[in-house]
Amino acid sequence: MKISVVTPVYGCAKSLDILYQRLQSTLSTITQEFEIIMVNDASPDDAWEQIKALAKEDARVKGINLSRNFGQHYAITAGLDFAEGEYVVVMDCDLQDQPEEIIKLYNKMQEGYDVVIALRKNRQDSYFKRLRAKIFFKIFDYLAQTDTEPRANTFSICHKNVITYYKKMKEHTRSYTLFLRWLGFNKTYVEVNHSKRSHGDSSYTFSKLLQLSIDYILVYSNKPLKISISFGLAITIISILFGTNIIYDYFFNNIAVDGWASIMVSLFFLFGLLFANLGILGLYIGKIYDETKARPLYVVKEVLNVEEK
Repeated sequence: MKISVVTPVYGCAKSLDILYQRLQSTLSTITQEFEIIMVNDASPDDAWEQIKALAKEDARVKGINLSRNFGQHYAITAGLDFAEGEYVVVMDCDLQDQPEEIIKLYNKMQEGYDVVIALRKNRQDSYFKRLRAKIFFKIFDYLAQTDTEPRANTFSICHKNVITYYKKMKEHTRSYTLFLRWLGFNKTYVEVNHSKRSHGDSSYTFSKLLQLSIDYILVYSNKPLKISISFGLAITIISILFGTNIIYDYFFNNIAVDGWASIMVSLFFLFGLLFANLGILGLYIGKIYDETKARPLYVVKEVLNVEEK
């Protein structure tokens, strides 16, 4: 198998026929030895029926039906576990990632790279979506001490050796692009055209994105703990200096300080800070607890044109 294309499917049943046709046309210019792996992540529409119809028409279309909605990056992992190609493309199914751009990624790959990641040129998303992505990556880069390219998404092509090591990563908080960056290898970027979503709406609501942001920061950075320690030390030093000043005024300047209000405010502030720090610590412990369960990353209900693993 020369090329595998892995695409998670959720809420895009109307796009699948067009996606298949454009993928088949594009990949055929490179090789006839390709497979298209569509992973149904419990899509609420008739996506699985569409995948079954395509798989019946062309054996190179392979379907994986998950038992419930696990999430985009879990669905990608499921697809990668079944991929057999020398090169593996990951892309969305909503046609914002244009299949024709795979040729550009593949040609760049032939220059000796292990990973080629697409950068969305003239990103066709709402201003609010672009803004919140930019804010998230600014905060993430600060906390994780990295330099992330906000135009990058899951649309990419990798050599099978990269995917082999990716599949060894069993963390439950998953991000395909962040995992690729951690793995290293010889990586580059290519600008690609980005289209508007043809059907349906994105399943990433603001609350989901906020939760994902918190999860990624907790998994990839311990800087929030360091910040809380530094802040606590700073408050301690300020308290010592303030207390020293009060003692000095009391003994040497005969100034009695009426501090009931300031004491109460300080107590509320410090207790609030203490509980906030305990909450941060609790989030990290919760992540450890989730990992110790060692549950499978996904559950496959049904497969088409592949052997169940």
